[in-house]
Amino acid sequence: QVQLAESGGGSVQAGGSLRLSCAASGPISSFNAMGWYRQAPGKQRELVAVIISGGSTNYAASVKGRFTISRDSAKNTVHLQMNSLKPEDTGVYYCNIRNLVSYDQYWGQGTQVTVSS
Repeated sequence: QVQLAESGGGSVQAGGSLRLSCAASGPISSFNAMGWYRQAPGKQRELVAVIISGGSTNYAASVKGRFTISRDSAKNTVHLQMNSLKPEDTGVYYCNIRNLVSYDQYWGQGTQVTVSS
């Protein structure tokens, strides 16, 4: 059973920084993308950032230049460094691991990020 353990959420003032981490465990060899999604109250879940097994990354336009996704392959962990946070970044952030061919995927339990103005 694949499990994703998230950490690092919290509350911060606008302009501040937070770092999220997600550690994957279990049979993950067939999954080739890990990333973060977020869901604000009353809104649909949206992609924040994703890193593919080859190392390429993709970001939502709203976070480009402020957020950086990285991975520690030895620890099956991805990190999301979030700088210059804005109130509109507030939401529950979910870690995701997926197979880009079969679309099999797993989600973490979510971690709350709150940015106050």
